[in-house]
Amino acid sequence: MSVHQAISGQIEKRLLKEKEFLALDLRREEAIEETLTQAKKDPGEISVQRINQITKEMNQIAAHYRFPQRKNVTKEMIQSYINRKS
Repeated sequence: MSVHQAISGQIEKRLLKEKEFLALDLRREEAIEETLTQAKKDPGEISVQRINQITKEMNQIAAHYRFPQRKNVTKEMIQSYINRKS
């Protein structure tokens, strides 16, 4: 295999992972919005599990490809955001 083919393969793989990362980022934002909506209706039922599972997947990709890491979301972060926006 030539060096050119090897580099092309690496670039293609990185671009695919970047697309996967961006798709996960969109899913994460949607999960955050859903959690905020639910928390406004019933503050006692805040669950960040889905958000943080997506975050974990994103951070695994990010660590390997040097994309920006995302922070895990806490119930307190959700409540604080709701309080600021109210």
